[in-house]
Amino acid sequence: MATAKLTPLQELEARRNAPPGPKRVISEEEKATRRDRVAKAKDALARSVGAKGEQVAPARAALKAYLQRLNEPKQPDDAQFEVLIEAPFKAPPKKKSNDRRF
Repeated sequence: MATAKLTPLQELEARRNAPPGPKRVISEEEKATRRDRVAKAKDALARSVGAKGEQVAPARAALKAYLQRLNEPKQPDDAQFEVLIEAPFKAPPKKKSNDRRF
């Protein structure tokens, strides 16, 4: 028996109609961690509305991106998350000038 060669359109249709893979099971502990992180991220966004500085806009964008990608399997660890929620409020380190004046 020879296998029938499918056109790219037929392959796409077959993949789309195929049953989905195994569903990811999220534990209660992970759900609690997610709820806590979402609350902290939303709080940081709300508090950073009036903040000024060059770091605020990119930090807010990073928080919004984090909230949009909550269902992706790869999430930041606790240390990275803390840096993420503190970013709008911390001024970036000053650049050292190469002035050699005394």
